Amino acid sequence: MFEMLYERWLDRSMLRSESPSVVQSGAMPYTVVDGEVVFLLITSRRSGRWIFPKGAPMEGLTPWQTAKQEALEEAGVVGEVETMPIGSYRTVKRGLRTRVVEVEVYPLKVTEQHEEWQESGQRYRHWAILPEVKRLITDKPIAELAVRLEQKVRGRLSADRSRTAADGQAARAPRSK
Repeated sequence: MFEMLYERWLDRSMLRSESPSVVQSGAMPYTVVDGEVVFLLITSRRSGRWIFPKGAPMEGLTPWQTAKQEALEEAGVVGEVETMPIGSYRTVKRGLRTRVVEVEVYPLKVTEQHEEWQESGQRYRHWAILPEVKRLITDKPIAELAVRLEQKVRGRLSADRSRTAADGQAARAPRSK
């Protein structure tokens, strides 16, 4: 228990004091169901905690294309990826060397979900609405990015409804002569 607490303290200390040594791309897969934004979470391979897909830059791919590829490999989903990140967060990556990683997160509107995918034997996936995402994701900066994306998507939905209503009213309005 003490070792785990020490690791968390060390991680937080590193996140505050060190510049990131690596930049990775992350995807935030989502869809809209009955006007509600729903996010796709996956488990990490090492600890089993809930996260969004992410990975190291891939040669020949842009950061958003890398995010899209990670979503396919880690979560088995395909979709429309945005070319601008919703934001970024820092995390500590453990391996031969512990280092700080900056993850740029790209929204990915899911259009297709595969039953079998490259890492299906290594991860679980789970669709969740925002309150559950905030409960399951233990890293507050990551959960805050989900809040930001939900607000952005809700804004788009609201604007789309307004345009549709305005178009419908204009079509029904009598013409003046």
